[in-house]
Amino acid sequence: MPSRTHSSPRVAVLADSDTRWKWGALTAYRIQSDIRLDGYLLRGRATPTVRQLDEVGARADALREIRGVDFVRSVDRTRYDVVVLACVGGAVQAMLHGLARAWRGARQRPVVVTGYVGVVYEKLADGLLLRHGADVVLANSRHDADRFREVYRGVGADDGSVVECALPFLGGDRYRADGATGTPHPYTVVFAAQPSVPDSRADRTYLLRRAVEHARKHPDREVLVKLRSKPGEHTTHIEELPYQKLAAKAPGGLPANCRLVYGNMGEVLDRTDLMVTVSSTAALESLHRGIPTAVLTDLGVREVLGNHHFLGSGCLASWDELDAGHRPQPDAGWLARQGVAADGGYERAFDAARTRVTALRTADRLPPITPYYTPRTAPGYLPGILARHGLDPHGEPLAGHAEAPEETGGLRRVARETVREAARGAYRHGVQRVAPAIRRWGQL
Repeated sequence: MPSRTHSSPRVAVLADSDTRWKWGALTAYRIQSDIRLDGYLLRGRATPTVRQLDEVGARADALREIRGVDFVRSVDRTRYDVVVLACVGGAVQAMLHGLARAWRGARQRPVVVTGYVGVVYEKLADGLLLRHGADVVLANSRHDADRFREVYRGVGADDGSVVECALPFLGGDRYRADGATGTPHPYTVVFAAQPSVPDSRADRTYLLRRAVEHARKHPDREVLVKLRSKPGEHTTHIEELPYQKLAAKAPGGLPANCRLVYGNMGEVLDRTDLMVTVSSTAALESLHRGIPTAVLTDLGVREVLGNHHFLGSGCLASWDELDAGHRPQPDAGWLARQGVAADGGYERAFDAARTRVTALRTADRLPPITPYYTPRTAPGYLPGILARHGLDPHGEPLAGHAEAPEETGGLRRVARETVREAARGAYRHGVQRVAPAIRRWGQL
């Protein structure tokens, strides 16, 4: 169990995708200074590749790929002070039950922290209740903190774990329209694409076409389509129709002043004059810097798109308006409630989380982990969630999982890279090609 006296807190971060790794690692550094950070990447369809990890840029003292049951074993054996669960809700719930079993009766244990990687616009109650049981549930804004507490109180669960902070990856230089910061460049419009929003070929083709048309109408501008992943890679969400493939079929191809780009979002924002998106968290990063930001209304303002989250922001606009020169002006009150802190004070946003985690870490004893979901409160739901991660309804490893040898060593040993990527490629082909075809046939 953790030592309460050593000077450098030891933190473990478990993440199941590139963006959640970014959130988890940077959150750890925000809430505890001078730490030793051990990273664990949960093995699954979205386990990030080496390229994705390099692009994210969040560093760890050690990093390895792992199964959920083996993570529980590792954390139980290692003297961690804090454990950050940066995963989808079901994985968080499974780890909470596994760790609760492992630490049952222990006088000291690590502080468990979890939260969300960005805007929470869907499955609010489901995701929150799957995260209940952590010592700290981080809310990225005042708006989210209020909603989180309301959900927990609504089911009679303790809401004391909710702590308001902000997204940990906001930062960068303030935007200067005169180009006084950085190297001079053409007026740059960035369309931040999303893997699953929108999800139809027609809608994604439409958005790409409008970005291309904007470039043709403004030859003095540079239009960048910022992509999250390369074909075959996965992020937090499945991308069935990559923009790279749509761009390859664009009539006439892409004009010289329009291109697809990858890379760290912060570096892309360094040269952005207008950010355009449907509902990406990149909009909040852009707004934090004071960059003009447009949230598209072309496909409607709908919950399924997530752009309804930006109601009242002053950022809703269409490509037609942008083509005509419109530059949205954000509402200051909305920004304040969303934790963007565009007018300063961002560093103070983590004070409450830092204080809470430090108090828990140095406490003589922490209470047992007690998730809201138990075999009694959710007997038809919880067992399936835990089984997907090799645990029974009581957090014990299922037969066949406990006996399986635990893999050791660094991330993705070279000897296994080719075979594993080939398997993932076959799986992704099924997800991206075969499954959509079957769904279409079923609608005939």
